[in-house]
Order: sequence, then structure tokens, then C-alpha cells
Amino acid sequence: MPQLGETVTEGTITKWMKAVGDEVARDEPLFEVSTDKVDSEVPSPAAGVLSEIIVPEGETVEVGVKLAVIGDGSGASGSSDAPAAASAEAPAPAAEAAPPPPPPSPQEAPPPPAQPAPAPVAAEPASPSGTDGNGSGAGAQVLSPMVRRILSENDIDESEVTGTGAGGRITRDDALRAADARRSSAATVQPPAAVPTQAAPAQAAPAAPPARRAPTPAPTVSMAPFRTAGDQIVPFSNMRRRTAEHMVRSKATSPHAFIANEVDFEAVERVRTAWGDRFKAEEGFTLTYLPFVARAAVEALRDFPLLNASVVEDSLVVHSEVNLGIAVDLAHEGLIVPVIHRAEEVTLRGVARRIRDLAERARGRQLNADDIAGGTFSITNDGPFGTYFTVPIINQPQVAILATDGIARRPVVVTQPDGSESIAIHSTGILGVSWDHRAVDGAYVSLFLAKVAELLGTRDWAAEL
Repeated sequence: MPQLGETVTEGTITKWMKAVGDEVARDEPLFEVSTDKVDSEVPSPAAGVLSEIIVPEGETVEVGVKLAVIGDGSGASGSSDAPAAASAEAPAPAAEAAPPPPPPSPQEAPPPPAQPAPAPVAAEPASPSGTDGNGSGAGAQVLSPMVRRILSENDIDESEVTGTGAGGRITRDDALRAADARRSSAATVQPPAAVPTQAAPAQAAPAAPPARRAPTPAPTVSMAPFRTAGDQIVPFSNMRRRTAEHMVRSKATSPHAFIANEVDFEAVERVRTAWGDRFKAEEGFTLTYLPFVARAAVEALRDFPLLNASVVEDSLVVHSEVNLGIAVDLAHEGLIVPVIHRAEEVTLRGVARRIRDLAERARGRQLNADDIAGGTFSITNDGPFGTYFTVPIINQPQVAILATDGIARRPVVVTQPDGSESIAIHSTGILGVSWDHRAVDGAYVSLFLAKVAELLGTRDWAAEL
């Protein structure tokens, strides 16, 4: 089972593309796998004959578990030692030759025959990947880990959900709709019962001497007083939990530090104004600021390669290629960071296309394993929401992440050709970097940001369009 994302720990085999005995070519699609983040076809790592399928369709296993064996067609497989193991477990001949036990003596009454055990009572619904409620196997289907968890968290049986996926398969959206319907139809949360106050007795008993009065026990801490009838309990989704785990682990792993600069985007704004209509007509989408920032960051990493790196044990691995991750919000349910591989080879127009493509496929749950693997430097873009200042969390095991914020028209001081100064209106915004202080220091990051700002203001962006 491959690692399909940095926070993914398991996957469900949804389909085998080959049967035992079939020939398979290297990089030919071998099976489909579903995880909490992606549904993907996985290519064969080698050429040969599929000798054995160890994990059948519908099974969920952890990353690293052996799924199948590809051999050379000679009939040998990775499980060829199974017969030997079976024969080793067979009873020894001496045991077969042992005499039978003597019959019971006439004085001893034979024990009463054993009563058949009562049929077990099901304690919980059958697994979504197993049989149905009748145990017949009818209606059972393969569910991804994410769908199984959504149904489990909301106490929904798969038979209650109508699947809209291929072959009637229950998709994530189907599960979420069922969960929303279940919550909306649930009874309104009852307000907590009022804590009764001790009524004063009709006739007060004589007060005990203060010295003999027992200490008042501390009240039990409860959330009840802080909840009202309109409060709603929203369980964390699996994606939300995975995102949280990744963020907490990052903060615990890296000594985070942050530096930000105000950047003048006026040169970029002029190119966007001049090329905007033509670009949209040719590409079908708007030319935003993000591709410019991405290209400038990739170019700046040539001069500051220690930020295009990963911490592995007690060493810094400096990567030769820039695999640029772009954080994408999935309808406020979690984040995923698809990757533009070898971004140093891509022009401004190409970066814009890839950002658009990855974002659309991420939101449509159409990313594959390669799309989210191998990132070396990341960008998170809150700018479209009009933010002013964002401090992001590092995407482990990378050492830095660049944040872009809202760009707006603001007054700035500009220097005229004769050396005098004046006030002008330019498009400006904040760029910030969170970085791992184990890898580099503040001066290095400051110079990197200065280089990004310089490129944004001086590069011939029109030539790349």
C-alpha cells in the first residue's frame, strides 16, 4: 500500500484491474485505492505476471502492507512458503498412531450431550465492507475510509444511503448529505436541567459551632451551564482530524518563526491590466496575482536553496527540484496541498494553468497520488479573502511556507527620476514566510523575501505570457 499523501495512514482497495495470472506492464494501472483524501489508480511498480492477490477488493489496510505479488510467470510467488508452513503445522505421525482413549467405565454415567450454543446477537451493524444486516452479503459494497467514518460517526447504516457513484457506490458527498439529514431531523437538544438550589428549611436548626462545620466540597466542573438549547455538537470529520493532527505535529516538531514584508505589486498590476482580457479569452479563467508570486518564489529559491529543503532526522536535505505545493481549501472541511512538480521548468502561463487545474481537481476529489506527493516548498493563498496578515503552519517535513495576503490600492512613497519623492497610489500586499529555525536564520529568510519582492517589481512578466 503506497503512501498517498503525507497524513494518510491507510487505504481501501476498491478495484483490481488485473486478475491472478494476467501479465502486467510496468506503470500500467494495477488497482484502485481510496483514502481519506484521494481516490486513485496505482500503477504497477514492475513488469511480470500477477502471481497472487493478497488483499482483496474491499479490504482496508495500513500503508506499507503487501497487497500482491508480481512474478516472472514461472509459478513462483512471494507466498511459495505457504505449503511448507502448512505441512509444518500438520500433526505428527506419532500422534496418529496413539491408541484411542479407553471407554468410560460402567459405573460412570456418560456426560450429557452438549447443548447447541445460542446464536450470537449482533452488537453493532455489519461492517460496510462486509455483509448486509442479514449476513447474506447482498447489497454490500466497497466504501472508502472517509465514507465509512462519516457513516460511523453519525450512526448511519450504509443501507440507509443511496449511492450516486459508479455502480451505485456511496460517495463522500452522499455520506455528508445523509449526515446532514440525520442531524437536521434529530430532536432539538434539550436545555440542561436547572441545578436545584437548596431551599431554606421552614425552621432552621441550631447552627453548629463554626469550628466544627465540615468544609464545603468543591462543585463538580460541568459544561452543562455553558450550553443552551440552541447549541449543536458537530463531531470532527476524519479530514478535520487528520488536518489537526498534521498541524499539531508540525508545531511540536519545528521551532516556527515568521517574517513578513510589504510588497509593491504595481508592476504586476500593470501586466494584469494589459493582458487580463486576452488571457481570459485564451485560457478561460482570470489571471490572478498567485501565479506571479509562485513564479517569483521559485526563481528566488534558486538563490536561497536552503528553503527548498526538508528536515530528515538531524540533517537538512536540500532538494534539486522545486516541487511547489499550493494549499487548497476543501469547502472549509480541511486542506490539501497538491503539487506542481519541477516548477522551475514552468513559465508564468504554465503555472497559472497548473494552479487552476490542481485546485479544480482537488475540490472535485479527482487528485491522484502523484498530485499530492513530493512537495518541497508550499504557498498558502488567503489573498482572495482580503486578509492583511497570515501566519501559516509549516507543511512537514518542509522547512518553509509562503503566505500571500490581500492586495489593495494604497498610498506609497515613490522616488522620481530626479531623486525627489512623491505620493502615488500602488497595489501593495503582505508576503510572509513561516520557517523552521533549525534550518536557517532570520537574515536568510529576509533576503529571500527581498528577492521575491524584487522579482515581482522588475521581471519582464509580459514576455512569459
